[in-house]
Amino acid sequence: MSANDIDWEALRATAETARARAYAPYSGFEVGAALLAEDGRVFAGANVENASYGLSSCAERNALGAAVTAGARRFLAIVIVTPGPGPTSPCGMCRQVLSEFAPSFPLRCHADDGTLLESTVAELLPSAFGPENLLDRGARGGD
Repeated sequence: MSANDIDWEALRATAETARARAYAPYSGFEVGAALLAEDGRVFAGANVENASYGLSSCAERNALGAAVTAGARRFLAIVIVTPGPGPTSPCGMCRQVLSEFAPSFPLRCHADDGTLLESTVAELLPSAFGPENLLDRGARGGD
């Protein structure tokens, strides 16, 4: 599968379904994400809040965790859906985690009001910290 084969509407529908399952009792800010793997599989994620706010997890990272658990490591796109009067891009932590796998892949952020933000992970997080910044890759257990 290539970037030209992306069915953006299907990804958005998957993200909307995930968003409907979000657990956001504190903020009410429900987020859904759909991550497209290079092999065509789609992984969904929703945000999961916690009374101890720092323990909450974002939809993007939950989708990525599901993908990695299923063996996916290469990605073509992600769609994120959020409430509000404009699209919300991934938080800094999600940008960093996404950049680990595919810094140049496209993302689309949709808001309830119909507005859309189109970007790439690299555009949202220029000069990201990555494996090339590690001093001793061998200390990580070997590749």
